[in-house]
Amino acid sequence: MSALASTSSAAGTAWEIAVDDAPVALSAAGDLIAVAGAEGSVVIADAATGTEVGGLELPGGALSVALSRDAQHLAATGPTGYALWSRSGGPTLTVETGSWSSVAAWADNSRVAVASGRRALVLNLQGEMLWATEPAASTVTDLAWIRDGRRLAVAAYGAVRAHERHTEKPVVTYPYVGSHLALAVAPTGRWICSGNQDASIHIWRTRDASELTMSGYREKVSRLAFDDTGYWLAADGAADVTVWDFSGKGPAGTAPRSLRCHETVTALAWRPGGAGHLASGGHDGTVALWQATAGRPQARLRPVRTLDGDSAVAALAWSGPDLLATAYRDGRVRAHRLPSRNSL
Repeated sequence: MSALASTSSAAGTAWEIAVDDAPVALSAAGDLIAVAGAEGSVVIADAATGTEVGGLELPGGALSVALSRDAQHLAATGPTGYALWSRSGGPTLTVETGSWSSVAAWADNSRVAVASGRRALVLNLQGEMLWATEPAASTVTDLAWIRDGRRLAVAAYGAVRAHERHTEKPVVTYPYVGSHLALAVAPTGRWICSGNQDASIHIWRTRDASELTMSGYREKVSRLAFDDTGYWLAADGAADVTVWDFSGKGPAGTAPRSLRCHETVTALAWRPGGAGHLASGGHDGTVALWQATAGRPQARLRPVRTLDGDSAVAALAWSGPDLLATAYRDGRVRAHRLPSRNSL
């Protein structure tokens, strides 16, 4: 995939690039932004200018992309395998396993977990396998590190399983009869949440494995995101984005804030920091910016600001607190520079 960069005079637009693929995922870290396309191309661009600095091709297509925290390495996953890229200029490692690889997540700057069929593989920077989980009952749909890489949570049909380093068998199993589509772990490690095919969110408190189900969503819940404080969880599954309060004893017995803008939600991303700013994207091409923690439970909030596009939003990613990248289905990736972290 190649990219053509340009600047724009539109209010707040820092740059825009066009990629020769349909974007499916974005990742931002340090001074880089990476965009993955459905046909397997990945473009890596300078976050300040949009200038292409690297890329790779993943045979069989791409599903996700993840930059390491120091922006020196990248993992891309797809229907038939995964790839690892290094900024230092070493060869890109492409591994065609023939297994569905839905997602990758970095524990730190030296270890990455990759979903591969019914297992999660933990790899070093050279792509060597450090350890792997035992096979789950079905394909791994999502994974996330707990407490900066101390444990790995792996979601597959019927349960979320937590593994210590180098432990094939889980040390804790969080059962739930259903298909997990998305996994979110609070930065504090206190809560594990799954968005599910049966239009629900299931929650476990890691301290004692107590659990709670929040049902009644109109559609399956396939996007979940905690903010940096771990006190707020945003979810799709309805025309409204719901934002749940996890402070204190958690959301049991409470009602969420409702954010109404899109008929169909396609992307969610919290602004770094604790200001409660959320970006959401819709099938209509609109990006909405929210003071998502304002008001009281059951409040119906309106966006502080909207950014309009001509194509469905495919993915959102914040590059630091001031730059929001949006990938559109038509192949455009646009970066908006926003006011200080205290305002939108």
